[in-house]
Amino acid sequence: MASVLLALAIISNGLYAGFMLTFRTAVMPALARLSDDQFLPAMRHINEVVPRPLFLLNFFAIIVFPAVSLAVPVDDRTDTQRWLLIAGLVCAVINHLITAGGNIPLNNALAKAENDPSAGSDGEVRKAFEPRWNQLHLVRTLFTIAAFALMVGAAL
Repeated sequence: MASVLLALAIISNGLYAGFMLTFRTAVMPALARLSDDQFLPAMRHINEVVPRPLFLLNFFAIIVFPAVSLAVPVDDRTDTQRWLLIAGLVCAVINHLITAGGNIPLNNALAKAENDPSAGSDGEVRKAFEPRWNQLHLVRTLFTIAAFALMVGAAL
């Protein structure tokens, strides 16, 4: 059972890391090429589509599977493997904290600005959103890649 849980932790974290990296290396650079009046609705649509059930399942799985894997007693797990798994879980939790405390509030502000004339021009709204969102996304991408790598290390 512990091996299955660790495999699920690795798979879910690998899928999530791939999603985050793809967003960082392909989606956001493509969106960066758009004009302000194209970028804002495109990003709003992405923010509406991403948090759907399949994504949310993976979003929570990157925490649940490693945590449950740690809770299941394993006779042959070394201290190093345990600490690698703990470190991976910590990285996944940090990713969630950055998402909940940084990216989601920025997404919500972007959605709110659509119907708020006091939010400023499209250029001002984008300037308040895009650089900060990208910085936070880079950090959470690095944490999720680290989580995946650490969990793979725990399996070796």
